[in-house]
Amino acid sequence: MLFKFTYQSVIVSLVVLALVSNSEGGEISIYWGQNGNEGTLAETCATGNYQFVNLAFLATFGSGRTPMINLAGHCDPYSHGCTGQSSQIKSCQAKGIKVMLSIGGGAGSYSLSSSDDARQVANYLWKNFLGGHSSSRPLGDAVLDGIDFDIEGGTGLYWDDLARYLAGYSKKGKKVYLTAAPQCPFPDASIGGALKTGLFDYVWVQFYNNPPCQYSSGDITNLKDAWKKWTSAIPAKKIFLGLPAAPDAAGSGFIPVSDLESKVLPAIKDAAKYGGVMLWSKYYDDQTGYSSSIKSHITDLEDAWKQLTSAIPAKKIFLGLPAAPDGAGSGFIPVPDLESKVLPAI
Repeated sequence: MLFKFTYQSVIVSLVVLALVSNSEGGEISIYWGQNGNEGTLAETCATGNYQFVNLAFLATFGSGRTPMINLAGHCDPYSHGCTGQSSQIKSCQAKGIKVMLSIGGGAGSYSLSSSDDARQVANYLWKNFLGGHSSSRPLGDAVLDGIDFDIEGGTGLYWDDLARYLAGYSKKGKKVYLTAAPQCPFPDASIGGALKTGLFDYVWVQFYNNPPCQYSSGDITNLKDAWKKWTSAIPAKKIFLGLPAAPDAAGSGFIPVSDLESKVLPAIKDAAKYGGVMLWSKYYDDQTGYSSSIKSHITDLEDAWKQLTSAIPAKKIFLGLPAAPDGAGSGFIPVPDLESKVLPAI
């Protein structure tokens, strides 16, 4: 007699739930490059905490300026010293991490003077950082995954043109991802028009240094209202909650881990476009361990359980747990927490 396997019941372990969480749920995006004491790019990716790394910044470009990357104390672009980052970029990408070049920043010298200027900047980015070819690629032969718009000043003109020109290069082979880091007041004064194009894949909104729309002393009202505007009005694939990784990382807007977990995430994670959390920056994350503290909460057991129970065609789904702390490497749930938190949620 042939044995026929049928899905009558499935026991799902916390390990499987964790894998589902990492693949389909919230993610963490980090900015790296503005402090020589934040570790190397390869070390950043080796933490396992981040799914996106934004290289900060190409701070000079446009309107006739000679483009120049600034990675602070990591390397000297003037002596072509940043080409050594190529192998580290490839190492990150081999782990499934998307590595973006962030253009702009809060202290850069950049602008676009016309649509043709936007076309020329896009061409430069394609040839020097993306899939094109140039004899003077600042980061060597590694092909970055896309361009991040961290535009924090200027007139707001022609950024939509730059997005269109960059998106057009996706037709040449490897997709060019477009991301952006607008300020939380809606719409963003600099790239609000560009974001309306629908060309951006991921948008990490800066919910800091902006009191009218950020967390303040336990009050999430302004943040929640702004979040609803961003997730309902911007045609991006995913929207991220942008936060400082430490109190000193921004003038205001830092959210203690306990409040993020108990107040903020429960209020925003139900949005269909919820993508996760963006942190500024790797240096400050090193000081506080913020990403390590929150990564299990960005997408939690409840979210993963919902994903599995809706996707697996079994009669019953069981939650598999270790019966003692030493019954597994991780995942043990104390009985009080199981009874008061986990079972009511699933």
